[in-house]
Amino acid sequence: MRGICGLMAVFPSSAQLGVVCPMSEFVTVIGAGLAGSEAAWQLAQRGVAVRLYEMRPHKRSPAHQTDWCAELVCSNSLRSDDHENNAVGVLHQEMREAGSLILEQADRHKVPAGGALAVDRDAFAQGVSEALAAHPNITLIHEELHQPPTEGEVIIATGPLTSEPLSQWLEGVVGPRLAFFDAIAPIVAYDSIDFSKAWKQSRYDKGDGDDYINCPMDKAQYDAFVQGLLDGEKVAFKEFERDTPYFDGCLPIEVMAERGPETLRHGPLKPVGLTNPHPGMSKSHAIVQLRQDNKQATLWNMVGFQTKLTWPEQKRIFAAIPGLEGAEFVRLGAIHRNTFLNAPAVLTPQLTLKEHSRLTFAGQITGVEGYVESAATGLLAGVFVFRRLRGQDSVTPPPVTAHGALLAHLTEQAESRGFQPMNVNFGLFPPLAEPTTKKLRKPAYAARALSEWRSWAAQALHKA
Repeated sequence: MRGICGLMAVFPSSAQLGVVCPMSEFVTVIGAGLAGSEAAWQLAQRGVAVRLYEMRPHKRSPAHQTDWCAELVCSNSLRSDDHENNAVGVLHQEMREAGSLILEQADRHKVPAGGALAVDRDAFAQGVSEALAAHPNITLIHEELHQPPTEGEVIIATGPLTSEPLSQWLEGVVGPRLAFFDAIAPIVAYDSIDFSKAWKQSRYDKGDGDDYINCPMDKAQYDAFVQGLLDGEKVAFKEFERDTPYFDGCLPIEVMAERGPETLRHGPLKPVGLTNPHPGMSKSHAIVQLRQDNKQATLWNMVGFQTKLTWPEQKRIFAAIPGLEGAEFVRLGAIHRNTFLNAPAVLTPQLTLKEHSRLTFAGQITGVEGYVESAATGLLAGVFVFRRLRGQDSVTPPPVTAHGALLAHLTEQAESRGFQPMNVNFGLFPPLAEPTTKKLRKPAYAARALSEWRSWAAQALHKA
């Protein structure tokens, strides 16, 4: 079995540690995903004893396949790494400068992905797990908590697949919770792809220029593919799932197809920025892209192919894509229900419950969407709790920073009615003081954000 089960000995108990931390308090962190791992790291690096609870390997969510901390259950991409023109890239850079464990391990285990930061998912999760295991201030406890401890500071970072007992407790505390569907894309073995039809190229030749595999479709093939998605058998929803909305940023491919025959051609299957090098095939009606999923480049995931099609239907429909006729699908798509708080209604700007100030939340359960956003809230949660333990004011990052814009959206700017998860984007940032051209607007947002982040961090992120 892959995961921390085989390395249980490296996760010592508090008695085995024999370490006396500089601070007498300890903090409970529930959930060792991206947010929980980052929160625990930020606290431990500041001398705080952390008890990090993770229910795996004793119990797994429907989406997890390993027992490592910070497992990436969907894509292996942390999205754009461009800190001069992209809000996600700015968030990456802010986290790097704050000593983020997640970004440090992502940089260490990255794989080619054009302008994106993608990682070897197993090596990344193993790296995070081993770093946490080696820290003298962190004790990892493999146990499911049905509710938080009744005393002390607690960070709840149980993610979008919070276990049912803890979800029920949470619903009793904050009232009805919201939920949405998230989905997992299939993964294909590299050596099963037919390169007499497919080719390597990044859109507009970004990155190394050949970071993606492209599978072209003509109009007849595309029309047949869309019809197959519409007609294909889907996994039936459970009763409690039927009225749960999808998150628009991660729609299943068949749901996109239902929105019109051209939707996919203007979304994940858009043919722009790519040129088919095969003779007589310079133009394509639609193009399916695959992105490298591990460092060895033996596994590639189908970009935008989250799906609720049954596994036999996935094999049948996706095998009709040119270049994938003989593809070996090492993982097929799946879909699961996610849980998140109505953050504007229940959370303070310090990510604590308004009615229970010792309970801090981090990760997707707060209503952020995306790996990086989840880890970023974990970073902030760790810093906020540390400052509270020290008796210091919990100063929030300026809203012109990526962290601050995301936090302000969650706790102050978004409407509680109809609240939905959100990725970081420049639309969340306050307007620029001076008007600028469209070409210069994003660089201006990015430069302002990093300048203000560095000023704030110099005061708020100190560890002494």
